[in-house]
Amino acid sequence: MDANTVKAVSDTLAQANNKSDSGWILHHILDSRYIDFEPFGRIPLPEIHLFGFDISITKHVVFMWLSLLILVLIFYAVSKSYKKSRIPRGFANVAELLVVFVRDDIAKPTIGKGFEKFLPYLLTVFFFILTANFLGLFPYSATVTSNISVTATLATISFIVIQAGGIRKNGLFGYFKGLIPHGVPVFLLPVMLVVEILGLFTRPFALAIRLFANMTAGHIVILALIGLIFILKTFFVAPVSIAFALFIYLLEILVALIQAYIFTMLSSLFIGMAVHQEH
Repeated sequence: MDANTVKAVSDTLAQANNKSDSGWILHHILDSRYIDFEPFGRIPLPEIHLFGFDISITKHVVFMWLSLLILVLIFYAVSKSYKKSRIPRGFANVAELLVVFVRDDIAKPTIGKGFEKFLPYLLTVFFFILTANFLGLFPYSATVTSNISVTATLATISFIVIQAGGIRKNGLFGYFKGLIPHGVPVFLLPVMLVVEILGLFTRPFALAIRLFANMTAGHIVILALIGLIFILKTFFVAPVSIAFALFIYLLEILVALIQAYIFTMLSSLFIGMAVHQEH
């Protein structure tokens, strides 16, 4: 079972006499200023304030750093294996498979000509989200992509890349001119301009909400199913609750991969629409 489930079970054992207390679910989903290792204790994280801004290190920040470290170590090992042999083996073979998948099945079909310029960004996003998602399935860890601040930041970066790519290819005036479909009556131009500009901002919003909601929902469902045992104060529901929770947990493994693919694919699609407006 994943980290949030393990911690939830421990907490609910202590809270079993309080039937109305359901806040423990959000407690294990939201960010915090410590890392839980219940029932062994917790590690407090440093609070940092700079020029009136709270830039304290939180649990999700730690696991973002850990995701970054894992990626650096993995691709460092992959690069060393390529220096020894041009034929990938072991984990290097898996890494190459994913890289080729992003290149040939995501970037190239959706962006088309010139996709190579955007491939490094798309690979970075794909592997970061994938690593963060899988890391959240381990005991005592946290899923950073269930934090709306993280997904909003990723979506904002995608938004900047999309606009920069479109403006670089078509020019500033040409890019915004290309937002208006050909043949639109003159009296509809102001309305269409507002609609298209709003559309530019709804795309990254959709990216952020989709990733955040999907990664949060699975954990909430698992916690709720396990919590039924203690809320109903009977172990007769335990086999059913655990069976369904295990099924959702296995489904979360698939969702972790799918959500990395969807975020990368949609980012690539929006880049392609911005760069090749004539299509």
